[in-house]
Amino acid sequence: MSLIAFTGNHFLADETLRDTLRARGLNARDLPRLAGDDVTPDTLSPHLSPGLFGDGGVIVDFAGVKPDKALLELLASAAVTVAILDESPPATRVKVYEARGEIVPSPAPSRPGDVTGWVVQRCKKQKLNLDRDASAYLAEVFGADLAGIAGELNKLALLDGPFTRETVQRVVGREPPGDSFAMLGAATAGRPGEAVTQLRRLLASGEDPFKMMGAVVWQYSLVARCVGLQQQEGRVTDAVAAQKLGVKPYPAKKALEVARRLNEARIRTHLERILAADLAMKRGLDPGVALERLIVQLSV
Repeated sequence: MSLIAFTGNHFLADETLRDTLRARGLNARDLPRLAGDDVTPDTLSPHLSPGLFGDGGVIVDFAGVKPDKALLELLASAAVTVAILDESPPATRVKVYEARGEIVPSPAPSRPGDVTGWVVQRCKKQKLNLDRDASAYLAEVFGADLAGIAGELNKLALLDGPFTRETVQRVVGREPPGDSFAMLGAATAGRPGEAVTQLRRLLASGEDPFKMMGAVVWQYSLVARCVGLQQQEGRVTDAVAAQKLGVKPYPAKKALEVARRLNEARIRTHLERILAADLAMKRGLDPGVALERLIVQLSV
C-alpha cells in the first residue's frame, strides 16, 4: 500500500517513524517489527497482506541487514504500509525508495554546539526547564548519543525544575570527557589545574597514555606550524590555517587558539619538554606521571 523509508540517525528515525505512522492512523506499537535474521521473505510475507480490518503494516529494521533486490521488491509491492528503518542506505536502495515509495530523512547533530541546540529544542518540546549550560553538559558527556540524552531528559521530567548544570550533573552522575585540545589550551594559558583535570578525565575514560602522547605530539606539531605561519603572514584565519596545514578546520582552529599565546622561543621550549616526556615514557617512567608532569611544565 505504501513504502516509507526512514533514514539518518537511528534514534531520531525511529521517533519520526512512530510520529509519521500515528499521523496515518497506525500505532507503531501494534505493528510487527522485524530486524536482523528475521528480515527474510519467509518471515515477512505473512505480514504483507491486509488484515480483516483493512490496512495493516509492518516495521522493518535494516540495521546489520543487506537486503537483496528480491526482498526490496517484495516490500515495495506489499498491500500494507511498510515502514523501513535504514540509517545509511546506498544509492541503489535510495532509488528504489524514491521510485516505489518515499524517504523521510532524520539528520542528526554531531558537533557539540549543534547537539546542545538539539537538547535545548527537545527541552522546550518536553517543557523541561534546563538552562543552556545544563544542556551543554549533556552534550559534553553524551556526545552524539541522542538516545542517551533523551533517556536522561525523561528522568529529569520526573523531578522538579529548574535544572542547572550542577543539578543535572548530580542526576546523571557523569564527568565530562577530557578534551586534549582543551587540555593544551589550558596549559598554554597558564591554568595547570584545569589542564591536569582534563588529562585525568581522559585517562579515567580509558585513553591509552601512549596514544595520548602521540596526540600531544601531533597537536603541538600543528601548533608549532601555526606559530610559524603567524610569524610569516601575521594574523592567520582558521580557513587559511586548515589549508596550509592540510587538516580539517576544527583541529586547525584549536591549534591556532593555542599558537596565539606562544612565540618561537616558547614553542621550542615546549617541544623540548614534549620530547623529554616521550623519551621518559619509552624508558619506563609511569606514563600517567610523565604526562601529568609534562602538562604542568607546559603551563609555566
